[in-house]
Amino acid sequence: MQTEKVANHIIEWLKEYATKANMKGFVIGISGGVDSAVASTLCAKTGLRTLCVEMPIHQNPDHVTRAQKHIEELKRNFANVTSVSTNLTSVFEEFKNVLPDSQNNELLDLSLANSRARLRMTTLYYFAGLHLYLVAGTGNKVEDFGVGFYTKYGDGGVDVSPIADLMKSEVYELGSYLQISDSIINAKPSDGLFGDSRSDEEQLGASYDELEWAMEMKEAGKSEADFTGREAEIIHIYQNLNSKNKHKMIPVPICEIPLHLKK
Repeated sequence: MQTEKVANHIIEWLKEYATKANMKGFVIGISGGVDSAVASTLCAKTGLRTLCVEMPIHQNPDHVTRAQKHIEELKRNFANVTSVSTNLTSVFEEFKNVLPDSQNNELLDLSLANSRARLRMTTLYYFAGLHLYLVAGTGNKVEDFGVGFYTKYGDGGVDVSPIADLMKSEVYELGSYLQISDSIINAKPSDGLFGDSRSDEEQLGASYDELEWAMEMKEAGKSEADFTGREAEIIHIYQNLNSKNKHKMIPVPICEIPLHLKK
């Protein structure tokens, strides 16, 4: 990958899109992971106002520390970067308190995890509306278009997706070029939605390198039957996640009414 040219292309794309949309800049959630670090740095490099928002909800302390350090580094390097910290823990707890008792539901943890992401999306759009900013997404290609590893109308609810055409490995490559801190580059990827240290790999059952390989194999027309052992298992994991999460990757279905019924 021609890293410098890719970075410049994204920066110019962001700047042009915001200008044509008559928006004043970007707002982006900072998680302490490489995706948000890279995306926020690219936004900052546009020269347009960039608001970095930290939104902890029972967050792992390591995630909080990395996020805060990254924000402070951006603010030192770019005069157009500002930040705000909005602790949503109490909001999340109050939200849980008004819900019916669902303690015996095996999907409770996942549903609440997705609710965290949606609270954060709502917060980002509050600031976007307040300042006439675009909400910048942090999803990469394998997450957004491969396995659908994001929350619908949560971290998937954005205005622009600057790194969504980059594989995770390419995001790391871009992160090194942008001099993202080693603490972020070396951290295990985690969505941080469960309040613990569980990694993305633990949730997905495969590493991003493995899932990228599976995505490339599927695009080349290969199937699980073409492989054995771990490779076949990875293809199976990828295909299962892709199928299960397909509803996130396609437009909302519209029930089209036949013309003769409208007469």
